[in-house]
Amino acid sequence: MTCEGKDFMFPMQVDVFYPTVEQGAYGNVKKNWMHNKTIACHFTTAGSKIKEEIQPNINITQDTLLIGRVKADIRISETDSNNAITNVILSNIQDRNCNPVYIETAGPRAGKSTIFEVASQEPLMGPFGKVEYYKLVLRRSQNQAVDI
Repeated sequence: MTCEGKDFMFPMQVDVFYPTVEQGAYGNVKKNWMHNKTIACHFTTAGSKIKEEIQPNINITQDTLLIGRVKADIRISETDSNNAITNVILSNIQDRNCNPVYIETAGPRAGKSTIFEVASQEPLMGPFGKVEYYKLVLRRSQNQAVDI
């Protein structure tokens, strides 16, 4: 597990989790989420003109969406394995002083960090054709009972 250094563009940190997938004899799929890395980031609440790559068939209010940036592609784990954005969850978003920013106040994760799913990821290209950072849209997971 590594931890990227924080700077003025990425003053926050977030933990990234990837699953190990098991399939039962009847086809039921179980994902066991494992912490892979802690990365530098910046997140804030999303504006009203936000669009997602994956559109769930539920009503999502603006309060459940975050928009932000990270230095590297979060779909690639520390072991260089590629993951779909549906197989990545983020949690434990911390500010510059390592204080948790989003905490559940009720339910099975009361007092613990909120779990977020990746709604979209898009690279931002710099003037010299190099990826400067990745823009992310996160949404609060409907399943806060998952064990991470």
